[in-house]
Amino acid sequence: MKQPFTIDLGQLRALRALREHGTITATAATLHLTPSAVSQQIAALSRSVGVPLLIRQGRLVHLTPQALVLLGHAELLQAQLERARADLSELAEGQVGRLMIGAFATAISGLVAPALAELSAVRPRLEVMVREMQAPECFTRLDSGELDLAVTVDWRDAPHRGDPRYARRDLLRDPLDVALPATHPLAGRPLVRLDDLAEQPWITGAPGSPCAEVALAACAAAGFNPKIRHVTEDWSAVIALVRTGAGVALIPRLALPTPPQGIVIRALGGHGPARRVFAAVRAGSEHSALIAPALAALAAIAGHRGQSAGLASPRPKRASATSPGQGVRRGAPASSR
Repeated sequence: MKQPFTIDLGQLRALRALREHGTITATAATLHLTPSAVSQQIAALSRSVGVPLLIRQGRLVHLTPQALVLLGHAELLQAQLERARADLSELAEGQVGRLMIGAFATAISGLVAPALAELSAVRPRLEVMVREMQAPECFTRLDSGELDLAVTVDWRDAPHRGDPRYARRDLLRDPLDVALPATHPLAGRPLVRLDDLAEQPWITGAPGSPCAEVALAACAAAGFNPKIRHVTEDWSAVIALVRTGAGVALIPRLALPTPPQGIVIRALGGHGPARRVFAAVRAGSEHSALIAPALAALAAIAGHRGQSAGLASPRPKRASATSPGQGVRRGAPASSR
C-alpha cells in the first residue's frame, strides 16, 4: 500500500521556477537562495511524491515527464490558493462568511426576512441562516457560538441592559392593538377602551409569554382581570378565533395581517401596551464586518416599519451597532412569537 504524500508549497515553487528559468543557478538567483538549497528542495519534493523530477545531463538538468504532470497540478493549486487569499480578504471585509440569526416568528417575517433582502444587495456572497428561536435559548446559543445574532423582546423576567457579555440594539416598540370580530357590537366605534371589554371572553398567549404578560398587565391597569377562554401561541390562530367571534385579543402590530380580514383593529394609543423588540449579539462582535451590516439592515427595516405601519421606533443611535456597554442577561423561558 502506497503511503500518502504531502507537498511542500515552497518546494513546488522551486520546481516551477526551475521550469521557467532553465537552470539551478538562475532559479536560485530568482528565489534568493543558494543553488545547493534549490537542489535540496527539489530532491526533497521528489522523495515526497515518490517519483523522479529531474534528469541530469552533464551540468544541465531537465524536468521529467512526472515533473511536468506535477506542475500541471501546481497551476491548479496556485489558482486555488489565490482564491483562498481573495476569500480571506473578503471575509475580513464582511463580503463572505456565514451568519446565524435566531428570532421569534413574527420578527422573522416582519424584520429579519426584509433585512436579508437588503443585506443580500450589499453582501451577495454572505451566507445567512435563520432559526426560529425564543429567549432564553437564543442567549444560550449566543454564548456557545451557535448564533451570531438574536432578535427577541423584553418581558417581565427579560435580560437586563447591563450585562457586559452582550451588546444590544433596540429595534422598535411594537404596540398591541385590540382585535374584535367584525360583527362585534363595539366594532363600529372609532375608539374602544380596554375596560369596555371587561366582560368579554379573551384569547391570550400561554401564561408567562411576553404578550400574555403585557395583555394581563394592560387589563389590570384598566381595572379588570380578563376572562381567558382560549390560549394559543400562534397569531394566525388568535386571528382565526377572533374572526369567528370566539373572543377578543390584544395583538402586536408586527403580527397583524395586511389588511386584516374579518376582524376590526383598534389602537389603544398613547402609552398603551407594547412589546419592545431588540437585537442582541456577543459584546464586541457588533463591530465585526459580518455582524455590523446585519444590525444596520435590521435597524433600517425597523425604522421603515415604524414610519409606514405606526410602529414606534426607538430614538436612533449610531448607524452601525450598539456600544458594548449596552447588554442583556438571560431570564426565564418565554415565547415571543
